[in-house]
Parts: sequence; structure tokens; C-alpha cells
Amino acid sequence: MDSAARQQFLEDYARIRHAEGRGSANSAYYRELPDRDLSGRNPEQWRIRARSFHTFERTILADAERRAGRQLDVLDLGAGNGWMSYRLASRGHRAVALDIFRDELDGLGALAHYPLRFPAAAADFDFLPFREAAFDLAIFNSSFHYSSDYRRTLTEVRRCLRAGGSLVIMDSPVYRRSEHGEMMRAERQAYFEQVYGFRSDALKSIEYLDRRMLQELSDELNIEWQYSQPWYGLRWALRPWKAMLRGQRPPSRFLILVARFRDR
Repeated sequence: MDSAARQQFLEDYARIRHAEGRGSANSAYYRELPDRDLSGRNPEQWRIRARSFHTFERTILADAERRAGRQLDVLDLGAGNGWMSYRLASRGHRAVALDIFRDELDGLGALAHYPLRFPAAAADFDFLPFREAAFDLAIFNSSFHYSSDYRRTLTEVRRCLRAGGSLVIMDSPVYRRSEHGEMMRAERQAYFEQVYGFRSDALKSIEYLDRRMLQELSDELNIEWQYSQPWYGLRWALRPWKAMLRGQRPPSRFLILVARFRDR
């Protein structure tokens, strides 16, 4: 990753996240995530994150625990303030929180708020500082869409997974068609430019997934995908119908995607 682009992204990202009210001086804020947003600034987003996490916890994680019969080594990719790593560590697993954002409110610096200690790494998705076959499970925690090259990112994660290990992608926007994802990206960048004075595109992130992308990734990287759809409530389920009636682009879906590499 170009160092100048990386630094620009981090500065832009910090400005946006702080303006959105992410983080708190109160340690209880972090310990309650994702179930409660004690700041009251982003409750709807955390409600979605909580539904995704608990669906993952009840199904994918419980199955991995059952099959392994031991503590799991889990890589939390795009860990942000570390809430998921904390939840995994509280469950007895060996979690590693990875992110490029070290901010004390919304990045790896916030790990000091947790009563449990777990390792952290400030690194890029495409250059993971781990040996081969180090993890049983890797989770992109509302972060996969920040990748600028899905093939390269997935190849690097595959290197770090053990035989039989799985990759989970949570809370990244998924569309049926790429043009709808491109419309979303253009709208998002226009909003940032209007509100903050910049487009927040220093790293050229892809920002979404679509069905064709997933099929191409499956064919090229020998991936078997499994999908699950958490229930986010009736209002969320009605979003596509409301968009159609208003003549708007279809909204994204939040699926939980599980990738198993057939050569692992």
C-alpha cells in the first residue's frame, strides 16, 4: 500500500469516525458492544452489528468450537476498537485483533478499555504478519469491503488458515448487480465530499460485493461459499420494497459469508 495514500486514508477515516461519535472515554461503552451503544450516537448500526454477531456466534462459531474441541486461534480482521476480539477472548479463544487504525477512540488504542488482554497487530490485509497455517478462523469484521484487491486479500488470508479453517465475512454490503454497488459508492463519496470536503477514496476500496464477484472469486481461488441471512427486523426486510416504490436503487444486503478453501 502506498504510504502517502495510507496516511491520507487514516486521517480522513479518523475525521469521519470522530464526527460520527465513535468511541468514548468510558470503558463501559466498549465492553457493552455490540449489544448496547452507550453513547447513543449510532444505535441502529450497532443493532445490526449485534444481530450479525449473535447469528455468527450461535451457528458458525459454535460449529467451529464443536468440531475443534479446543480453544480456537481467531484472526479478527478490521478489528477497529477490538469489541469482537474481546467477545472471542471472553469465550476462551485466542483472538488477535488486526487493523491499520490505531486511534485511541475507535482503533487498536481502545483495547486498553478491556479487562482481558489479547494481542493486536497494526497491519494491512494484504501483508499479514503471521506464519502460514496460524489460525482456525479468520473474520472480516465489517471490513472486507475496504480491500482494494479481493483476490490478493483472500490469497493472503488463505495462507494463514489451517487445513479445515474458515473465513467469515460479516457486515459488508452485498448487491445482486455490480451497477448497484457502483451507485452506492458514488453516492457515499458524494456525501463525504459534501459533509467533510473530501471523498474518502484515498485507498480506492472496492466497498461492496456482488453475485458475479463471489462466483469469480470462487472459481479463481477454489472457494466454497456458504451464505446465511440474519433477521434484522421487519423494517430492514421492507427496505427493498420501499426503494422500488420510490424508484431508487436496491439497498445492500448484509449476509454472513463463510468461505472454505478447498485446498486447505
